[in-house]
Amino acid sequence: MKTLPAFLVVTLFSLASSIMSNSVSATEVEVSPYVVLEKTGQQLFSRIAANQKELKAFPLTMRTIVEEELMPSIDYKYAAYKILGKHLRKTTPEQRSKFVESMRYSLVRTYASALLQYNNQQVIFEKEKPVTGKKIVSIDTNIIAAGKPDITIAFKMRKNKKSKQWKVYDMVIEGISLLSSKQAELSRRIAKQGVDQVTIELTALAK
Repeated sequence: MKTLPAFLVVTLFSLASSIMSNSVSATEVEVSPYVVLEKTGQQLFSRIAANQKELKAFPLTMRTIVEEELMPSIDYKYAAYKILGKHLRKTTPEQRSKFVESMRYSLVRTYASALLQYNNQQVIFEKEKPVTGKKIVSIDTNIIAAGKPDITIAFKMRKNKKSKQWKVYDMVIEGISLLSSKQAELSRRIAKQGVDQVTIELTALAK
């Protein structure tokens, strides 16, 4: 299975960074995921650009930015459950909770590392489309870098039933789903080593 470049992994999730803060409660008018995604991307990259000196001196600062700007917008619990797949039914509530947190730690490290490679690439968002009645949407985003082929990334976003907030749970780059790739990788390890051991390894790698 193909391995996606770190920069692509970052760019995708990072663009969706503050969906939580930009979403509204169930009692208010629902914000379109297209609007949220574009506004989020602008906010995230503006913050990174404004902290370039600090990031060069202290790269771990990027983890703080990821924690504050990105993770509230990622449906990492839903993604973790999808990754567990057939193993989900065999886990206890405590095992599931620990696995979800280990995935969260792993994502923070992955995104922070990848975002350090950001260098003012141009991002073009897909024009807004109606989403009435939809629970899942896929939004295309084009990443343009001088001297390199354009890259189209599909953001998979899911609307929470209770909060009505749209969050990113997967990205598809050149036909490759990050979620499916991770599921294939970890499913084999869980079957062989058990969910507890895989959880421990994921948490250790994130430190």
